[in-house]
Amino acid sequence: MSIGVKDNIDVAGVETTCASEFFEHNVADADAEVVTRLRDAGGSVVAKLNMAEFAVGVTSQNSAAGPSYNPWNTARVPGGSSGGSGIAVAAGLVDASLGTDTGGSVRLPAAACGITGLRPSWGSISNDGVFPVSEQFDTVGPMARSVAEVKALFDVLSPIPSEPSAVTRIGVPSVFLTADVDPGVAQTVAAAVRTFAELGYEIVPVELGHAADAQDIVYTIVYSDLARRHRHRLVTDPSRFQPATYERIALGLSISESDRDRAFAGRDRFRQAMTATFESVDAVLTQAMPVDVPPRDGGDDVVALSRRMGQFTYPWSLHDGPTLALPVGFHPSSGMPVGAQLTAAAHREGALFGVGERYQSVTDWHRATPPHTSDL
Repeated sequence: MSIGVKDNIDVAGVETTCASEFFEHNVADADAEVVTRLRDAGGSVVAKLNMAEFAVGVTSQNSAAGPSYNPWNTARVPGGSSGGSGIAVAAGLVDASLGTDTGGSVRLPAAACGITGLRPSWGSISNDGVFPVSEQFDTVGPMARSVAEVKALFDVLSPIPSEPSAVTRIGVPSVFLTADVDPGVAQTVAAAVRTFAELGYEIVPVELGHAADAQDIVYTIVYSDLARRHRHRLVTDPSRFQPATYERIALGLSISESDRDRAFAGRDRFRQAMTATFESVDAVLTQAMPVDVPPRDGGDDVVALSRRMGQFTYPWSLHDGPTLALPVGFHPSSGMPVGAQLTAAAHREGALFGVGERYQSVTDWHRATPPHTSDL
């Protein structure tokens, strides 16, 4: 299996640039643990893949190596921050890839590029040898065309094997499917919900009112962590950042300790609420993005765009369980991929793999290939 890894993951003897001028000529001394595990299992690591600078951003346009292009339509973004990881799999350049996910950086590119990606249970895959964004939320995540391939990668990467687990009830929060969602996205995800019902899963309405503050909680913790990590660079050499990266990281400079304390308390409340949710359902299904895949020239307000694209990925970053993103069709107007997310309780990756594989056994969305592989 040929595998590409995001350029914030160390490969011995190869530069780890994090798509930043600051890390030019930053050659890794050793493999990250995930790379070691891949090699030990017979995988061939063949490429380092472009990304948003320092894994900050949802469009993968802010890179010192240049912008990334969606292979379904090169005028559209590929998602981020693991944009190159999504592109390489969708375009058939590699069999599989590794990304990292803090607030959606595996799931958004998977959705935008029409492939499958996993944000695993937090802590189930080692981050050793991976340049961090926020240790509170960071995780490496496998990306491939199919759930079966993602499962195979996860079982190599994690010392905690995925165990088969029955799923009978899938919760669907009505607000996630209707409130401020692009009609074409809502229509496509609703069709996927019907397919799950036809497969015999009981579709159960659930309320996730506790998710309303999720973005603010994640932003407070992540941006303050970023500002702390990059404070010296922000102060001494700000012009070397990509403008969109600087704009977002600098937001963290004004976040206080009391702001962080409130955010951590909010995270704990969210996790408690999710524990209660998974007492009544085995998984929760939502769309990955509430919008169609945005154009590359979609405006300058990168913070607003990040909030919009990540509206439904940030809540599951607060949750410590796994979330599987998988393709469920194409937008009826633009023809761009549409993705959904399945989320389960901590360390129930096996439950998600089982549901996802059943879905992909009766659909072909994950087998579709994009038209622009030679234009990337």
